[in-house]
Amino acid sequence: MGGLVYSTDPNFCPNSPTNDTIETLSPEKQRLRLRYERSGRGGKEVTLVTGFVGSSDDLKALATKLKQAAGCGGSAKDGEIILQGDKRSLLIPLLQRMGYKDTK
Repeated sequence: MGGLVYSTDPNFCPNSPTNDTIETLSPEKQRLRLRYERSGRGGKEVTLVTGFVGSSDDLKALATKLKQAAGCGGSAKDGEIILQGDKRSLLIPLLQRMGYKDTK
């Protein structure tokens, strides 16, 4: 929803692809953070993975890998991965083996 109402440019094409796509950085260049939360979630424990720089498809793919490795449910939205339960001790070595750094 770009908010465009009218354009006087005769070559304007409203459905043309733009360069707004986010390029996914390699794991070595990313700095992921793990955070444990319980407040505001009805007392349920979750582990948040934040700091991912990349497309939403790549974020969802990473979330799927982490959910499978941890054996839990979760979701990927708003640039963060939410995993059910306290999975920090499992995720730190896993993310480091995948090439991510500073996963604390």
